[in-house]
Amino acid sequence: MQLRIRRYQDPDKETVRSLFSQGIQEHIGPSFKNAMSSPLYLCFSLGLGITGYLLASGLGGLVLVSGWAGLVYYCCHKLYADYVRGRLQADMQDIQACYMAQADDCFWVAETVATGKVVGMVAVVAKKNGAERYGELFRMIISSATRRTGLGSRMTQTVLEFCKQRGMSKVILETSSTQTAAIALYQKLGFKHVRSYTKTHVADWMMKITRVTIVVMEKSI
Repeated sequence: MQLRIRRYQDPDKETVRSLFSQGIQEHIGPSFKNAMSSPLYLCFSLGLGITGYLLASGLGGLVLVSGWAGLVYYCCHKLYADYVRGRLQADMQDIQACYMAQADDCFWVAETVATGKVVGMVAVVAKKNGAERYGELFRMIISSATRRTGLGSRMTQTVLEFCKQRGMSKVILETSSTQTAAIALYQKLGFKHVRSYTKTHVADWMMKITRVTIVVMEKSI
């Protein structure tokens, strides 16, 4: 499959918004699985099952464990689904204004050469910290059909080269801890993990239940 990377155009809007929504929300399942399979949650689920069995027979144990699993899934779903909802009403509503209006900002899409179907996207926004100018990578999404083709690497390199040409000192990005493939890709390209945090758009207790952290990475250029 031949793929090309080009700048975003207005006719791409709905396809890009759909790709963004699908790409982010597909992390709900893996984050739920990651949380429930952790040693702490396995022990807690076992404890709930035993407690429920002792108090109200086997059915009671099933109810307690199912209720706990439902709460974990709800928190994982809210983390990603609410993020998508918020972004679709903000920067993803007017991509031209948010990512294309300034010379040092840009939004790219990847498309198949044969059909012109959009299968990937990435953006960068120029930031400033005192005298330092750097780029922040946003909205990296690759469709499931084109993963493991090197497209993620190509799109990241596009951002790095764009920022280097404009004299920026580094590129930073944020991703979630459950996106292990993305983290591995960035590390392969020379990005370093600089910090993690858990303060997001959902309540602190929900973030604790999901066991998800936001990972900040950067690469000097």
